[in-house]
Amino acid sequence: MMKVKYPRTPHLPWSPGATYDDIRQGNLSGLANRQVVVTEKMDGENTTIYRDFIHARSLDSRFHPSRAWVKGLQAEIGYRIPQGWRICGENLYARHSISYDALASYFMAFSLWNEHNECLSWQDSKAFFAELGLITPKELYLGPWCETTIKNLVLDTQHQEGYVVRVADAFHFSQFNQSVAKWVRPNHVISEKHWMHESVVPNGLSHKPGRLK
Repeated sequence: MMKVKYPRTPHLPWSPGATYDDIRQGNLSGLANRQVVVTEKMDGENTTIYRDFIHARSLDSRFHPSRAWVKGLQAEIGYRIPQGWRICGENLYARHSISYDALASYFMAFSLWNEHNECLSWQDSKAFFAELGLITPKELYLGPWCETTIKNLVLDTQHQEGYVVRVADAFHFSQFNQSVAKWVRPNHVISEKHWMHESVVPNGLSHKPGRLK
């Protein structure tokens, strides 16, 4: 089975949270004249779920207590993921820099990839996620690319990390840098120690925890 590392998402030119070693997107022509969807960027750990495997951004992710819940999720839904497909999303079990107290789920799916390394359209991805009972991040905008409209999105930066823009249509992995970009709040990481070296503090759910929620 081929494992694929999720790419680093480039920052939009007006993203205040970009640091010296981040990727910045200086050319937005890949978004121009396209339908796009803007979703809330959640503060968790990037995670990829396959039919029979799971990993964080690192392909050889070692055990960490914060990954136990999402591993259980993979064990429950993995058989329903076609061979060669993968679901990418955010593992929100452990608190990072933002504390969530009413999450709809500890895992939010944001992209679906098929055996040809193509990211399915947002509409098709959401339909598949719904069949599996998976939650997606909150949609902040859906429509034609408009830099002014997206620049004017208002976020509560005390409780929201930022937003991610992607083309609403399907695209190939090789087109990722031209099809996806992010805006991150200024000074996002506020803790001195990396969250993985702290005690795991679970985020809160909006309901009693079940397996899928």
